[in-house]
Amino acid sequence: MTPKEEERLLSALKKNDTRALKQIFEAVYPLVLHTIVRVVNDTAVAEDLAQEVFIRFWDKRHDIDIRFSLVPYLRKMALNQALGFLRSRKISFSDELPLDQAAPAAEKPDHLLLDGELQLLVEQAIGSLPERCGLIFRLSRFEGMSYQEIADALEISVKTVENQMGKALRLLREKMYGYVHKPE
Repeated sequence: MTPKEEERLLSALKKNDTRALKQIFEAVYPLVLHTIVRVVNDTAVAEDLAQEVFIRFWDKRHDIDIRFSLVPYLRKMALNQALGFLRSRKISFSDELPLDQAAPAAEKPDHLLLDGELQLLVEQAIGSLPERCGLIFRLSRFEGMSYQEIADALEISVKTVENQMGKALRLLREKMYGYVHKPE
């Protein structure tokens, strides 16, 4: 979406033009959904939250003051919606996975993995992290948030964020070791 298109759509939106909202929705919904899925790790919940982002966006249409670009604005709304959802559920983070959710030991591949297969393995490894580690890892690496921003958003200390990132990276190295280090 070009800056001129954004300006035109925002102007139409402020005049209660639902077609403008539909155009924005169609252009940005996939990014909004993707942002939320990475935080809440549940597609069904993320779909509901993504719709709520656009409902809130419509409700705030007369007060919106976007200084740069619409896409980062909606992405930030999506991130805030996801974090608000987690806070409202008062998630208690466990540092350990229940035994029935532990990932199976990785088998060493007999051949080189294709990019898609490796991507799947990385996603599975990230998905197998304890809840807090996984969330903090995704916020840092996929959403580009600083440790301070993560600490503020999750209402925890920066030191906790640092510790959880260290733990996440250590666990990911362990899970991926057989795939990134070839036996000699």
